[in-house]
Order: sequence, then C-alpha cells, then structure tokens
Amino acid sequence: MLAGRLYNPADPELTALRDKSADLCTRFNATSRADHATRTAILDELLPGHGKNLDILGPVFFDYGCHTTIGDRVFANFNFTVLDCAPVTIGDDVLFGPNVSLLPPMHPLRWQDRNVRQAPDGSMYDYEYGKPIVIGSNCWFGGNVTVIGGVTIGEGCVIGAGSVVTRDIPPHTVAVGNPARPIREITDKDASALQYYAQ
Repeated sequence: MLAGRLYNPADPELTALRDKSADLCTRFNATSRADHATRTAILDELLPGHGKNLDILGPVFFDYGCHTTIGDRVFANFNFTVLDCAPVTIGDDVLFGPNVSLLPPMHPLRWQDRNVRQAPDGSMYDYEYGKPIVIGSNCWFGGNVTVIGGVTIGEGCVIGAGSVVTRDIPPHTVAVGNPARPIREITDKDASALQYYAQ
C-alpha cells in the first residue's frame, strides 16, 4: 500500500489499523477542548510522527494516522480529514482552515478494475492505490481546500479557500481555483502594513 501499488483495503492488518485510528479520532472528538492532557495523549498515539505544539481543534478524521508526519507548530481547524493510505508529510508552521481534506487514495479509472469483487474466502473488497502528499513549511490553507494524492506544495504557499489542488504548486505562491492554479508569487511587498503591532 505504502509503495503506491494496488492493494486490498479489506486486508485484516489494514482494517485493524483503520479501526484503531477511528477509535482514537472518536475519543479525541468526544473529549472536551479544556481537557488538554487527554487530547494531547490521544494525538500522541494517533499521530506518533507529529512535532511540537500540534494544535487540532477537531473533529478530526485520519484513516491511519501512523502514515502522517507533521512538523512543529501546526494548526488544523474544524473537520481536518487525512486519508493517509500513502505517506502524508506536513512541514513546520502550517495552518489548515476548516474542512481541509488531504486525499491520497486513488481508484482505478476502468470500472472493470474498480468495482467490488469477492475474495476466495467470500469477503468483498475493491482495489485502491495511494499517492503521497508533501506540504512544505509555512503554508496556509483556506477553508474547504482539497489536496489530491501525488501533489507537492512548496514552502510558503497560500492555497485559497475552496481550491482543489491536483498538481504541484511551486514555493511562495498563491494558488486558487478548481483545479488550483498559481496566480502570483508571494514577495516582500505582501508584508502586512500593520505587522509592527505583532512584534
């Protein structure tokens, strides 16, 4: 699966990993935001590859969790969804708005390859494969952004609300639309006129 080959998602080992992740997500989502210790412990188990000062509001949804690597000081707003059947790598200081989805899973284009089939043991399954997602440090994702598998987003990008990212985005770029397209470079001219208030 992690190599990007066709795989059977009904495999017992994969099912057990997804069930564990689902249980941890359910526990996290049901825990009071004031209970920082419990929420932190759940995230540590769900996302063993996360850095310092991870801040997730929840609800959150991960397929596996263990296949996602997250840097330091990452923030995710409501309904952060990561279907990490392929590696998902997130840099430092990344901000995710509400309803952002990172979606590595793929299905074959031909229905003959995609449709549900029966295994020799009688169980039903369909073929999937995954493509990794890489997000550089210092990026900001507006609300309702979807990132499709196989995409690399360079450092310092801003992805506009509602965008669907289907191809690589170069560093220090504003990208918007469906499909998302780079519209301009981010430069020192974009420095906030009021930034001295935050110093």
